[in-house]
Amino acid sequence: MEDIRRIAYETVLRACGFGSLAIFCVMIGMSFEPRLAFQAGGFLTLLMTVILILKAYEARRKDHRHTELWLYLPKERRPAKVDAQWAVSTAMRETYFQFARWTAIISIVMWIIALFFSLIGL
Repeated sequence: MEDIRRIAYETVLRACGFGSLAIFCVMIGMSFEPRLAFQAGGFLTLLMTVILILKAYEARRKDHRHTELWLYLPKERRPAKVDAQWAVSTAMRETYFQFARWTAIISIVMWIIALFFSLIGL
């Protein structure tokens, strides 16, 4: 189960990394207006949070054999067919929710920074 959790963490981390890179690029493009940049970053990070929550709910129904996790899991480490669906969906669900919590916190911080810039008149 530890291999499944580790691979789930790595796959979701990579996906969130690409999403964060896109959000960072948008924010850099708006860096001439810091308040607007952090508002856009907060909104896009909140959108990432919503997507992660939706993916967590979808994880229960998604066939485990069609997940990236299953492809990266070595064949000798794969659980029996009876337990595989439960193990993969549980690991993916927990990982999606964990990353959703983190991105929600990041979104809140970005909105607070945008509010700060708004209050000081930038």
